[in-house]
Amino acid sequence: MAGKNKRKLEDLSVDEFMLSGFDSGEEHDCEEDEESTQKKGKMKTPAPQNTSVKKHGKASEHKDQLSALKSKDPEFYEFLQENDQKLLNFDDSDSLEDEDEEDDEEERMYHKLPSQLEDADDDEDDKGESGKKSEKKESTKVTEAMIEKWRTGLRKEPTAKLVRDITQAFKAAVATTKGDSEEKCRYTISDSAVFNSLILFCIKDMHAALNKMLKLKAPEKGQKKLILPSSSPRWQKNQIDIKMYIAGVVQLLSSLTQSTVVAAVLRHANQMVPYYLCLPKQCRQFLKSLIKHWSTGEETVRVLAFLALNKICRNKQENYLNSVLKQMYIAYVKNCKFTSPNTLPMINFMQRTLAEMYSMDTQMSYQHAFIYIRQLAIHLRSAINLKKKETYQSVYNWQYVHCLYLWCRVLSTLYPSEVLEPLIYPLCQVIIGCIKLVPISRYYPLRLHCVRAIILLCANTKTFVPALPFLLEILQQEDFNKKPGRMSIKPINFAVILKLSKTNLQEKAYKDGLVEQLYDLILEYFHTQACSVGFPELALPTIIQLKAFLKECKVANYCKQMRQLLDKIQENCSYITGRRQKATFGVADVTAVAAWEKQVAEEGTPLTKYYSQWKKLREKEIQLEISGKERMEDLNLPEIKRKKAEEKKADKKEFKGLFESDSDDDDDDDDDLFKSKEEKGDSDEDDEGLEDLSDLSDDDKEGLDDLEDDSDGDQKKPSSSKGKAPKKMLSTDLKEVAEGDEDMVEDLELSDQD
Repeated sequence: MAGKNKRKLEDLSVDEFMLSGFDSGEEHDCEEDEESTQKKGKMKTPAPQNTSVKKHGKASEHKDQLSALKSKDPEFYEFLQENDQKLLNFDDSDSLEDEDEEDDEEERMYHKLPSQLEDADDDEDDKGESGKKSEKKESTKVTEAMIEKWRTGLRKEPTAKLVRDITQAFKAAVATTKGDSEEKCRYTISDSAVFNSLILFCIKDMHAALNKMLKLKAPEKGQKKLILPSSSPRWQKNQIDIKMYIAGVVQLLSSLTQSTVVAAVLRHANQMVPYYLCLPKQCRQFLKSLIKHWSTGEETVRVLAFLALNKICRNKQENYLNSVLKQMYIAYVKNCKFTSPNTLPMINFMQRTLAEMYSMDTQMSYQHAFIYIRQLAIHLRSAINLKKKETYQSVYNWQYVHCLYLWCRVLSTLYPSEVLEPLIYPLCQVIIGCIKLVPISRYYPLRLHCVRAIILLCANTKTFVPALPFLLEILQQEDFNKKPGRMSIKPINFAVILKLSKTNLQEKAYKDGLVEQLYDLILEYFHTQACSVGFPELALPTIIQLKAFLKECKVANYCKQMRQLLDKIQENCSYITGRRQKATFGVADVTAVAAWEKQVAEEGTPLTKYYSQWKKLREKEIQLEISGKERMEDLNLPEIKRKKAEEKKADKKEFKGLFESDSDDDDDDDDDLFKSKEEKGDSDEDDEGLEDLSDLSDDDKEGLDDLEDDSDGDQKKPSSSKGKAPKKMLSTDLKEVAEGDEDMVEDLELSDQD
C-alpha cells in the first residue's frame, strides 16, 4: 500500500498536489487517511461480496461449534443424530437465505420517503362521488308495470333470475317499514300503492311459484308429514334467495301493526312453514315472532300464530318443542297480570292452546310442570312462614291464580297419563293452601277461583278432592240477614276480581253475587259426582247445612235459590238410592261399580239433566257480561235529574222568608254528611292486616269509581229524610228562634185565616 501511494504522489503535478491538500507530509498519515476514506466509501456503498463473506464466516463458525460437540459432549451429539439430523447437516446457504429475509423485513419496517411529493388532487373525491352516483343509479324504482310483469312471468314459468328480482324488491319494501334507508338494495319503493301491491303479490303468488320452481310434489290427502324443499335438487342453487325472502317475511311481521294485514301475512307464513324448517336460524326468529303474536295479538292473529307454532313443533319436536314451551309459558305469565272482561277470553285461549302444546310430549311436559308447580309451592311456603305483605302479594295475584288454573287444565286435558298423574296431588295441595292463606271475606272471589280450578280437575281426572267445605264455610260465616249499608244497581263481576273492598262488602250486590256464585259452584261440583255410587253419603253434609241456612235466612231471593238447589240434590240422592237397591254386587267389587256408574252416566240422572239446561242459560249470561252489557239495562229505570245550581238559588230566593233557619241547617247538615262520608271512605280503604295488592289496583279502582257514582244518590236520601224528621236543637238555638222576627208568624197567621 505504501509503494502504491508513493508512486501516486510522484505522478501528481504541483497544482494537483496543492488541490489535494497537505496537512501532514508523513506517508503513514496519508495511508491512514486513504484507509479511512475507503472505509467511509464502503459504509456508503456496501459491496455484496464482502457482506456475503462475512455472513458465510458466521455460518461456518456455527457449523464448527456443532462439530466440536462430538468431542465435548458425545451423548448430546448422539441424541442430535437420532432426533435432529437437520441441525447437524447445517448448510451455509440456509443461513444466508434466512439473514437475507431478515434484512428484507428490516427494510420493510422503515418508511422510505418518496423521491417526489405529489400534490393532492380532487380526482379521488370526484371518483367517490361518481361511485355513489352510480350506486344510486343502480337502484331502480319499482312501478306497477314491473309488478305486473313479474306476476305474469311468475305464473308462466318461474325462473331463478325472476325470483331473485322479486326477493330484492321485497327486501327493499321491508326496509322501508323498518326505516333502514342506508341499507343497499337494488330497488327502491317510494309509493305506498306500489308497496301494497308488491306485498299482496308476494303473499298470493310466491308460495306456489317457489314450489313450481323447485318442482315439489303436492302432498297427498292422507299424508301428514310435510315435504321439505331441501329434498329438491334445485334447493342449493336457490337457497340464498329463499333465505332472504323468508327472513323478510319475519321482519315484516315484526313491523306491522294493523291486525288485518298481520293476519294476511301470517296466513302466507303458515304456507311457508316447510321452508322455515329447512333454515334453522330463520325458523328460530320466526318462532319468536309467532309467540309474541300468540300472546299479544287480536283474536284471529292469535289463532293463526298458534297454528304455525303447532305445525313447526309437530314436525321438529326434538329441535324446537322444549324452547317453544318455555317461551310460551313465560309469555302467558307476562300477559295474564291484569284481568278484565276484555282480556279474560284471551287468557282462556292461551290456557287451552298451551295445554294442546303440552300434549305433544308428556315426558317433556312432566319436567316443565314439575318445575313450575314446585315454584308455585315455594312462593306459598314463604308466604305461610314469613307472613309479610310482600309474600302475600306473591301468592294473591292474578298471575298465581291463572298459573294454578293452567296446570289444572293441562292435567285434566292430558288425562289419563301415567306420567303426569303423580302431579295431581301436589297441585291440589297448593290450591288448598292458597285458599287457607288469608281466609277472610274480602278474598272470597279468590277462593271461588281456586274452587273452580279444583272442580275442573275433579271433573276430568276422576279424582275426589273435598272442595265443598270451602263453599259451605261461606254460608256459615256470612250474615245474609244483615241489611246492606249501600245500594248499587251495577252487579259485581266475580270473574274478573280477586279481592273486595270494604265498600263492596256493604253493598247488596255483593251478597246477591255471592249467593249466585255459591249456587253455581255447588251445582257444578255435584254434577261431577252425580253418577257416583256414594252420592247420597257425599251430599248429606251439604243437605244438612243448606237446611240450616234456610231456617236462619229471612231473605226470600236467597232462600228461593238455595231451596231449589236443595231439591235437586235430594232428588238425585233418591234416584241413586233407588238404583243402588236394585244392584246385586257389593261395594268391594270395583269393576262392577265402575260399570254401574258408566251405565248411570249414559242414562242420565235428574241432576245431570237439570245441569245441562242450566249451563246453556248460564253461558248466555256470561257472554253478556264479557261483552260489557249490564243485566239491568233492560229494566228501563227512570233517570234521576239533579237540579242545577241556578235553579237551587232561585228556590232559595223564592222561599227565603219561609223556614229560613231550617233550610240553612239542612244545607249545613248535607255538607257535614258529605264530609263524613269522605272520611269514612278514606278509613274504609285501610285494610285489616293485608293491604291492596298491586296487581288488583285497576280492578279495585273500577269498583271504587262505581261506588262513587252511586254515593250521590245515597246522599240525597238522608238529606231529604232529615228535612222531614224533627231535629234536636241546643239551648242557644232555641234562644235564637225565640228572639226571631215576629212578622213571619203574623204573615203566616193571616194566610191561615184567609
